[in-house]
Amino acid sequence: MSLHWWQNPCQPLDHVARGKAQARQLELTKPAGALGQLEQLAIQLAALQGRQRPSVERLWIGIFAADHGVVAEGVSAYPQAVTGQMLRNFVGGGAAISVLAKQLGATLDVVDLGTAVPLEALPGVRHLHIGAGTQNFLHGPAMTCAQALIALEAGRDSVARAQQAGVELFIGGEMGIGNTSTATALACWLLGCPAAELVGPGTGLDAPGLARKTAVIDAALALHRPAIGEPIEALVRLGGFEIAALTGAYLACAQRGLPALVDGFICSVAALLAVRLNPACRDWLLFAHRGAEPGHRRVLQAMQAEPLLDLGLRLGEGSGAALAVPLLQLACRLHNDMATFAEAAVAERPA
Repeated sequence: MSLHWWQNPCQPLDHVARGKAQARQLELTKPAGALGQLEQLAIQLAALQGRQRPSVERLWIGIFAADHGVVAEGVSAYPQAVTGQMLRNFVGGGAAISVLAKQLGATLDVVDLGTAVPLEALPGVRHLHIGAGTQNFLHGPAMTCAQALIALEAGRDSVARAQQAGVELFIGGEMGIGNTSTATALACWLLGCPAAELVGPGTGLDAPGLARKTAVIDAALALHRPAIGEPIEALVRLGGFEIAALTGAYLACAQRGLPALVDGFICSVAALLAVRLNPACRDWLLFAHRGAEPGHRRVLQAMQAEPLLDLGLRLGEGSGAALAVPLLQLACRLHNDMATFAEAAVAERPA
């Protein structure tokens, strides 16, 4: 397998299936376009799945967790021990995404990429332990090239497990104290803007905390920008293990032909990085919601993404994507099960 496997071609869309789905939408007992974005969702899923009548009933939620060295700079309201504690909560069924996964009948695939506080082996968690979290990117690269490759592959491997299980939709989620700082730093590099334009409260920083977070990210960008020429170098210098895994997952989804539903700010930054690494993967990404983090809107705009929900969410974990799943399912069922004008003996609008 190529060392730069993320550059491999993505699966093409099925334009025949898209055309058939578009034609079916025009035959259903409603005015053309009356279901708005739901119609376009069904047509897009038809093109991705290569069938006129798409389905998203079988779901995979891959959760990637890791810690961040930049937390040493006081950029988070929570201690790093919370990352490991939440891993226990994920598999114990008490986290928001655990509740949502159970409700949706989704498989929950939890991957520990490296926590700052050592953990015992947790049943239901894949422990990779690439390192005890990343290094503090204020003083040097966040990770080594080798660590970045392993983390990217962890996302790819979760997608491989998902496809082997026969799922129809992949959702990525994340957990990692400090990861809004990491995602913001990456987004600033990807969008070419200062931290003040994107930085947000994350898990609940006050005004002095926000100012400190902004200063830390700007200082890190000043340190690393001269050495970053390619997106993969930005990941190594500014990224997090879980963000790398999400990036690898989105790329693998596109290469394997599995639609991916993107969650909030951190997942969207990973998606933007994936698109910069392999632009063709954009076709395989659906976007669940516009979150409360200020940078999320800018990142979505950079991908010309129109999300399904806007509920002021800022939890992460893949929770916003899970909340949007019923809309996708209903879009498919409306497309698949509504009667046509001919079937219902309803008069069509005169030409």
